[in-house]
Formats: sequence, C-alpha cells, structure tokens
Amino acid sequence: MRPPTLLVIEDEERMRRLLELVLKPEGYDLLLARTGEDGLRLLRETEGLDLIVTDLQLGAVSGLDILQAAKQTRPDVPVLIITGYGTVKSAVEAMKQGAYDYISKPVDNEELKILIARALHVRRLSQDNRTLRAGLHERFSFDRIVSRSPQMAAVKRLAMEMAKTDVTVLITGESGTGKELLARAIHYAGARADGPLVAVNCAGIPESLLESELFGYEKGAFTDAKKSKAGRFQLADRGTLFLDEIGEMSPAAQAKLLRVLEDRLVEPLGGLRAIKVDIRVICATHQTLPDLIKDGRFREDLYYRLSGCPLHLPPLRERTGDVRALLEAFVETAARERGTRLGKISPEALAVLEGYRWPGNVRELHNVVEWLTISCQDGEIRPEHLPANLRNPAATAPREAQSLLSLGLSVEEIEKSMVQEALKKTGGNISEASRLLKITRNTLRYRMAKYKLE
Repeated sequence: MRPPTLLVIEDEERMRRLLELVLKPEGYDLLLARTGEDGLRLLRETEGLDLIVTDLQLGAVSGLDILQAAKQTRPDVPVLIITGYGTVKSAVEAMKQGAYDYISKPVDNEELKILIARALHVRRLSQDNRTLRAGLHERFSFDRIVSRSPQMAAVKRLAMEMAKTDVTVLITGESGTGKELLARAIHYAGARADGPLVAVNCAGIPESLLESELFGYEKGAFTDAKKSKAGRFQLADRGTLFLDEIGEMSPAAQAKLLRVLEDRLVEPLGGLRAIKVDIRVICATHQTLPDLIKDGRFREDLYYRLSGCPLHLPPLRERTGDVRALLEAFVETAARERGTRLGKISPEALAVLEGYRWPGNVRELHNVVEWLTISCQDGEIRPEHLPANLRNPAATAPREAQSLLSLGLSVEEIEKSMVQEALKKTGGNISEASRLLKITRNTLRYRMAKYKLE
C-alpha cells in the first residue's frame, strides 16, 4: 500500500523546512509549495492526494482560497489550517467552511502528527464507507431482483417510480416473496441511499418491547432503564425505516406510528418532548390488513395512511417463467460463492419445479437449490435429485392436512384446526405451541384471538 501523499503549502522557508523535517520521518510523501499559486497548481495536477496542510496567510492566494478550491475539486481530501497569533478567528471561520481542523503557531510537532494521523484515519473510514455503500447499491439494485414474468416487471416499474419520491410504501404479499428485498431496492435507488436503512421485524420483537425498540426511552422510564436509548426511528434519521410484518404491531404502537407518519415526531417512553425525525417509512405484511381492521386488530386510519402507495408481490406460482430464472440465478450464485458444480436442469426436473405450488415462494426455491448442492454433486439435475415433497407433494403432505383438504375446508378453518391441535398437544402452553407451529408467540396470540380460542 502506497504511503499517504500530503500537500504542504507554506510561504515561510524556515517553517516549510521545519514541517518537512517533522513529517518526512513519518513515512509521508510530501509535496512542498512555496506560494498559494503553487499550491493551487499542485492541487489541480496531483493524483492520489490524501491531505492538505496550508498556512492561512499566504499572500494573494490565501489558505481560505486553497480550502475553497479543495472543496470544489477534492471534497474528500481533508484540509488542515496552520494559523499565526491573531488569526485564530479566521481559522475558526475556515472550519465552518469545511476545514478539518486548525493548529496555531508555534506548531507543537506532536500535536501536528496526531492531527494529521487522525484526519487520514477519518478519510480512510469515509472511503471504506463509500465503498461499502457502493457495494450495497449494487447488491440491492432493482436489477438484482430476478424475474422474467410480466407481473414482476410491472411491480418493479412502479417501485422504481416510488423510489424517486419520499412517499410511504406498503408492500404486501405472501411470506417468502421478497418484500424486504424490494424495500431495500427502493431505498438504495432513492435520494436517501447514503442514509441508514433500519429494518424491524414487528413479529420478531415481543409486544412489551416493541414500543421501546421503535421509539426509544429516557433514563428511568421503567425499572431497567438505566440510561437513555434511541429508538429505531431515531436511528433511521435521514434514511429509511422498514417495518416488516406491520400487522403484528400492537394497537398502542399503531397509534404512535400514525403520529410519526403524520408529523415526523417521535416521543420516547418517559420523555417530556417529541423529537423531530427525517425518515422515509416502508412497511410490509403477508396479512390482509382490511380483514384485520374488521377484526379490530388494525387501525383503519393507519391503514389509509400506509396504503396510499401499495405494492403487491405476486406469489411465485403466478409468476410465469420466474421459477427457471430464479433457479438459474441461485445455481450461479452457489457456484460463484461456494464452488459448487451443479449442472443444467433436465426438462423433466424443470417440469416438476414449474408444476409445484411453492407455498414458501422464492425462499423455498432457494432452499431447494441448497438441497441440490448436496443431492446433485455433478452432472444434470434430474427429478430424483429434488426433495421428495416436490416430486410427490400429496404423498408427503401431513395426514391431517390431507383429510381437511378432502373435506373442502377453507384456509381459515384449516388454520383454526392447526392452532387448536397445537394448543391441545402442548396443554395450552403458548411458547411450546408457537414452536410447534413455527410461528412467533405474538402471531399465535393473534390467531387465538382471531378464532376466539383464548
């Protein structure tokens, strides 16, 4: 790795020589300028410049002129100002205009070294951050949402238009359809892409903790509040807050969310004043919110506030051509990241995959590819390499589900029966029943209330 390149602009010969003696042993490549004009020339001509050290008083071209030129042409290069007695006020003004820091004459050599090392460290962190963000922009771009179906093409076109605005977005669709991936694409394609993206799974946080997680709390707000904590809304300031499974949010949290959406004010628990936040909100749910409204589980006014710009992700079984496209993309990714050697898929295996209903949607298809990396080590992917439940779904379906389906029951009746059976097997233990059903306790409580099983 090359040593940092420093441009030192100092019109006093003695001071310039002193700076060279102090900084050269530190391993820096130094460019020495005798005048402000020389400094501007080197600023324009030098590639890979890492930091500028300039005297404030240089003559016709001052240190402030150097600072302004650097901010216009090299905004990522920090500028350190050296100021003499009586010009500290001007140095403070330079910091307001974007200088990293200033140091007064007579220069303390050790202080100068520390300031330069700190400025270079901050610049490296900033460069690393930009590199990471560029990688996130690439990773979560709309182009990375694999699809060939006209249904998904329409969704992506609409989402790209929404990304240009700051509107609140509600994404609906079955579990596993890619709602969070779409939310990330909207964020990174918009004006807030350089701000934070904070994701919250409302179903994954206990109801008693959700409000404090979202809105934060002040010290002493409750027994264990030893110190203040910023909520997710504050952490998402100048960025985007993604609220997944919004239908699981408690009525109290819904009321507070409505206020945030209306006036962008957050009230921490135990706080005496509201905090202004600058955020965009994207919500997602696999539930039908109008049904929750009818059951008294979701606020109607909040729903209308959220649903102004809705996006619905169709299930994989309705996305013509997407099974093959996604399969090829997942196989390519597995080969690139883990060196797997999956071959082409046979027409027979493809027919099995395209004829399957995919209740787990894209997430389930991804898991199938994970299975294939084990079951098909080399050569063509054939039907016998696929999981048994794909080759013969009826034979592997649970006996209870088959009998219920044969009776022509609705999804709600089957769901109610499953909840009843789980509670019966666990003696009413909600934690055990939720594990048995592979859902959260909050979701189970909601289902129990929905079917009046409490």
